[in-house]
Amino acid sequence: MKTLLKQMMETVLSRAFLRDTTLIIIGCLIVSIGFCYFISPYKLVPGGVFGTCIVIHSFFPFMQVGTIALFIQVPLLLLSTIFLGKRLGVQTLIATFATPLMFNAVTALAFDTPEAMQALDPARMFGGHLDLTDDLLVSCVIGGTLVGFGTSLIIRGHASSGGTDILAMLAHKYLHLYFSTALIIIDGVIVIAGLFVIGFGFGLDAPVEENSWRLSLYALITMVIMNRSLAWSISGRRDSKMIYIICEQGAKERLREWILFTLDRTATHMQAKGLYTEKSKDVIIMIVREKDVCIITDEIRKIAPEAFIVVSDSYDVYGERWKPLPENNGMDFK
Repeated sequence: MKTLLKQMMETVLSRAFLRDTTLIIIGCLIVSIGFCYFISPYKLVPGGVFGTCIVIHSFFPFMQVGTIALFIQVPLLLLSTIFLGKRLGVQTLIATFATPLMFNAVTALAFDTPEAMQALDPARMFGGHLDLTDDLLVSCVIGGTLVGFGTSLIIRGHASSGGTDILAMLAHKYLHLYFSTALIIIDGVIVIAGLFVIGFGFGLDAPVEENSWRLSLYALITMVIMNRSLAWSISGRRDSKMIYIICEQGAKERLREWILFTLDRTATHMQAKGLYTEKSKDVIIMIVREKDVCIITDEIRKIAPEAFIVVSDSYDVYGERWKPLPENNGMDFK
């Protein structure tokens, strides 16, 4: 028992853990600011857990958005543990609780009365000095950029807030949908729910403002900016990464099983030989999105800790699941 406690303390007090925790806390704060000041006051629903919370808040304005997020994220993490067998890392637990709590704190800081906080009225936020009602596009750009950048810091801290990704993984496992397809469907349902509830006032007692349905279009703009900001924050202008996994022959089958059936990806396998040892090696080449690199390398470390991994930029990727080969636009390259 003493040995276990000692190991836990050494891990918690290690420089790597403190660095990751600092990145996560800063990232959660930036995400909270982006949502609280530039997205939720304008009833934008850019998918995800917090998009769902903004819709629910329309029905229960007495509940803060961060509190609703806690009621959603904690059960989702439990579901991932029970049905997906995923271990809850300390970093993920920190991100799960830190973001909603900071969301509530940052929201309370902006409004001077409980009534104003319930209404999330941008005209009463910081005395109206941050009201961008007439400049929604500016609000989309700032909010989407902040949320994407903050999320990149959380990912760099080796954490995941789970959210709709967990539902997509459950749909992949039990409904046999592609993970990417399931994620698009889930986020699409959330955006459509925002359109009906906030745009058309479905289920609400109070009437909605004229042309509120346009908020869904701004929400789509926010989603695009969030994704691009996340991509650029993690790896600059590169949108994809190439991962080389050089491993012993025994580890190849374990990696193959995980890549094909858990990660729902494909890869290329080649045989090679060590220059010094002359021993046979297996080389697996994968093309992935930059936001998945940390998760994939961590899992490879668990499955094949002896593997040699190289991550490099991919300038562009053409083929199945990526982009079709470009046409020559009538030009002759012979």
